[in-house]
Order: sequence, then C-alpha cells, then structure tokens
Amino acid sequence: MPISHLKSDFLLNPEVAFLNFGSFGACPKPVFEEYHKWQRAMEYEPVQFMTVKSLSYLKIAREALGNYVGCESDDLVYVTNPSYAINIIAKSLNLNPGDEVLSTNIEYGALDRTWNYHCKKAGAKYIRQPISLPLTSKEKFVENFCKGFSPKTKVVFISHITSTTALILPVKEIVDIAKSKGILTIVDGAHVPGHIPLNITELGCDIYTGACHKWMMTPKGSSFLYVRKEIQNQFDPLVVSWGYEAMFPSSSQFLDYHQMQGTRDLSAFLTIPKAISYMNQNEWDKVAAECRKMVRDNAPRFCDLLGTEPLCPLTDEFLGQMFSIPLRPLSPERLQRYLFQTYSIEIPVMRQDDKTYLRYSINAFNTQNDLDRLYVALKEILEVTDFIEVPAKTANR
Repeated sequence: MPISHLKSDFLLNPEVAFLNFGSFGACPKPVFEEYHKWQRAMEYEPVQFMTVKSLSYLKIAREALGNYVGCESDDLVYVTNPSYAINIIAKSLNLNPGDEVLSTNIEYGALDRTWNYHCKKAGAKYIRQPISLPLTSKEKFVENFCKGFSPKTKVVFISHITSTTALILPVKEIVDIAKSKGILTIVDGAHVPGHIPLNITELGCDIYTGACHKWMMTPKGSSFLYVRKEIQNQFDPLVVSWGYEAMFPSSSQFLDYHQMQGTRDLSAFLTIPKAISYMNQNEWDKVAAECRKMVRDNAPRFCDLLGTEPLCPLTDEFLGQMFSIPLRPLSPERLQRYLFQTYSIEIPVMRQDDKTYLRYSINAFNTQNDLDRLYVALKEILEVTDFIEVPAKTANR
C-alpha cells in the first residue's frame, strides 16, 4: 500500500507542500492525542502527578526508548533537545588550555557555537576538520577526518546524520578509532532515532544524543542524552535542583541530577511508548524504505536543474529520508520565504559557512506531487528571478 494513506494521520496544513520534516518533525494524531492525555492527567492531579508519579512515568518511557535505541534505560535521561544535552556535556568536561575537541566543518551550527563557547572559556581549541565534498566512500571520509587527530585531541564530536548536508556519516568507524586512542567520543544523533536503525550499545560511543520530536514524531521538546555508565557521574546538571544531595536518592546520581528539576512538563517525553507503537503498527521500516526511494529517485533531476552534483553516492549508506542540494542563492533567507509565500512550499535553505544548501525531507505524508511542486517552483524562479545563480553551462535547462 502506498504510504500516502497515512497522510490523514498528520495535522499539517494540507495546502502546504511540507518538505521540512527534518527541522522539527510532525506529530501524527494518535501520538498528539496521547500528549493531550498526559497533559490532562497532570492538570487533573498536578501535585500527585509532579511529586509522586512522575519518576515512575519517566521510567516506563525510558524503558521503551532504551529498547528502541539499544541501550540500558537507566543510561538515558530526557532533555528538551540535543543542544541542551551537549551543553550538559561541554560544561562539565573540564577542558584544559591547549586541549582539542575534534569535529568536522559540517556540524550543526548551534553546536558549533556551544563548543566554541566552552573551548574559548577553557583556552581549548575546537577543530572543525575540513571534509571534502562530495563524499565518495566511507574510507575516504575516515581518512579525511583522521587528519585532524593530534596528541592534544581529548574529545571527538561528530554528527551521525548531518543537518545542513543531510549525510549519514560512518560514525562507528570514527568511534572505534577514537576509542583505540583513548579519546572521549560524543555523537550528535539528532536526526537518527526513527530515521535509520540505531543501537547505541553496538555503536560503542561514550555519549549520544538524539531527538525524538524529529523522526520518531513525538511532540516538540522531547529528546534524550545517553552517557556510558562508567562516566555518568562526571556530568553536572545544567539546572541544580532537588536531585543534588537528594533527600531520597535513587540508585543513579545521573538520573537524580538530570531528572529531578521541579516544575517541568514531562508530557512530550511520556508519549514515546505511543510513538514507537505507532511506528510498529504501521510497519515503519517499509514506510522509511519507500521514503528513501523517493528521495533518491528525485535527486538527479534537482541536481541537474540547479547545475550541481549530489553530495554523495545515492545509496542507503549515505542517504536517509533527506537530500541536500548545493545552490547559490542571492539570499538564502529570501529564497526560503519566497518559496513559502509564493508557492506554499515549506523547505529549508541553509547556510554552512560560505555554502548554501536546499534540503528536502520525505516522510509518510509526502507524495511525488510535493517534489513536483518544488521542481516547478525552482524552474520558474530560475526563469523569472535572480534569486539563484546557476553555472552558465546548465542555465535554462
């Protein structure tokens, strides 16, 4: 059955071609109804909910998520987004002057800023190792990345799936190399849960963060932080609250420090079992496969139209349900607004240093018509505006 039968499960504006699932996700009705159920339960008995029941509710949700992402449930804590998670880590690392945090030059901009901030305070260096694009093979990426190692490298921070360029990176290979050198490994998996298979234990990293409100389709503001058990007590909470020197501590300082924060709406976290159930009921592996096929099948014609080449081979090894196309707009922000206001197409046009990328995301509610609308819009824009510069040899195609 085509995935379009799931379109009615989503609350999205039917007039908009929604090709920006990657930014904030979209919540299907059964999961959104579960969200409201938890919010009503909290309002019905707020004191009982917040002071008596909340930790047991979180435990159930952690157990479901731990099974889904392949790790022990007590090695997870819920946070609002991966940026929050990485701030917990970066603040407690105790970097010394001259230490280096090795990353790539295609990471998420907010986390580049996080590392720059904490490295500058410590006198350490945040190394954005240049990555040659397009990617040609895992081996070439690993070779490229490893040129950034030095005797001063204390931390490796890398995206599992990049944001702006939408590339699946060979993080297992990088983690194994870093571990052999005794270097702490931190993986930003914001786009991974619900998008591609994930087993954190098998991956072997020290720290992993992922968003549930993206491809797992939970309500906004639900993400998680995993920390390997042996190093959990190294990380202080961003908000010091009742979990510090707790009157009734649990068996885990990690859970106490990061869960017991007083008044906080937990409802989005508590929908995670329902989201997993929704995906299972709808055979999400088949849904994802159909979405990936649509992503790949359409990639060549967009690259041809815009006079560019794909950023990687068009295979499952490097691509999931997103595809980014390099382009040269007069103004990325102006082009993004024009596509929405003139054509009712929601799609990000994103900067990465001096480069710009148009990224389309495909999920269960999308059809070929959404991408056809985008193609027609871009073709018209090329013909009648100066919003996009195209190399002369491919202009007017």
